[in-house]
Amino acid sequence: MKTSIKITFVLYTLAFTLFSCSNGNEKADGYGNFEATEITVSSENNGKLEMFTIEEGQTLKKEAFVGYIDTIPLTLKREQLVVAKATAISRSKGVLSQISVLKAQLATAKKNRQRIENMLKDNAATQKQLDDINGEINVINEKVISIETQNAPIVNELNSLDVQIKQIDDQLKKSKIVNPINGTVLVKYAEPNEITSFGKPLYKIADLSIMELRVYISETQLPSIKIGQEVTVKIDDKDTMKSYKGVITWISSEAEFTPKIIQTKEERVALVYAVKIDVKNDGSLKIGMPAEMWLNN
Repeated sequence: MKTSIKITFVLYTLAFTLFSCSNGNEKADGYGNFEATEITVSSENNGKLEMFTIEEGQTLKKEAFVGYIDTIPLTLKREQLVVAKATAISRSKGVLSQISVLKAQLATAKKNRQRIENMLKDNAATQKQLDDINGEINVINEKVISIETQNAPIVNELNSLDVQIKQIDDQLKKSKIVNPINGTVLVKYAEPNEITSFGKPLYKIADLSIMELRVYISETQLPSIKIGQEVTVKIDDKDTMKSYKGVITWISSEAEFTPKIIQTKEERVALVYAVKIDVKNDGSLKIGMPAEMWLNN
C-alpha cells in the first residue's frame, strides 16, 4: 500500500514538473517595441517668437492655437502694398476716364457718319463730308488704342501688387502656430522671445492614445496571421505580465534581416517579416517600451 502511494506521488510530481517546464518554455510569437507617429512642428516664418504656450507632456487638440511669431514687419509691408495699389488704381481710373470720353466721342461720330451716309443717298451731303467723318472716327480709334496701351502696364502692376498682398497674407497666416494633430507634446525646442527662422523645429508631438507595436515574425508564422486579426500584447508589470488587446494593421510584403535589437547571433541573421499592431493605450505604454505578441489560439 505504501509502495503504491509512493509510486503515485512520484508520478504526480514528475507530471507536475514536466507541465511546469512546458509552460516555462512557452515563447511569445513575436517581440518588438512600441512606436508612435511623431510629428515635428517647425516654424513657417522668420521673427521673434512672441507667444508660445506649450509644455512637454501637455495634451493638445488638433487646430489648437499655441503661439505666434512677430507680425509687425509683415503688417507694415502689407500696408505699404495697399497704399501702392490705391495709387495705381487712381492712375488707372484717370486713364480709363480718358477712354470713356473718347468712346463717347466715337459713338457720336458713328451716328454722324450714319446720318451723312443717309443724306448722301439723297444727294443732300458730299463725299468729302463722309470722308471727313471716317477720318475723325479713325483718329478716335487710334487714341483709344494708344491710351489702352498706356493702361496695360498699370493693370500689370495692379496684378503684381495683388499677388504680393496675397503672399503677405499667407505669411501672416503662417505666423500663427497651430497644432496639427491631437496628441501629447514630447519635446519642446523653443521658448518665448527667441528668434526663430523658417524650418526651425518648435516642438515634437505624437498621438499616444493608440500605440503601434512593431514585431518581427518568421516566414513559418506568416500563414497564422492576417490584417485585422486580434492578438494579445503583453508587457512587463512588476512580477507578472500585463495583457492588452491588439489588432494587426500591417504586414510587410518583403523579408528583412532581424534587427540588431535581437540579442543572439543566430536570431540576428535570420530573415523575418515586420508586423504592426495597434494597441489602445491606457497610459502605461511608452515609446520604445518592449512588448510581446501572442497569437490567440
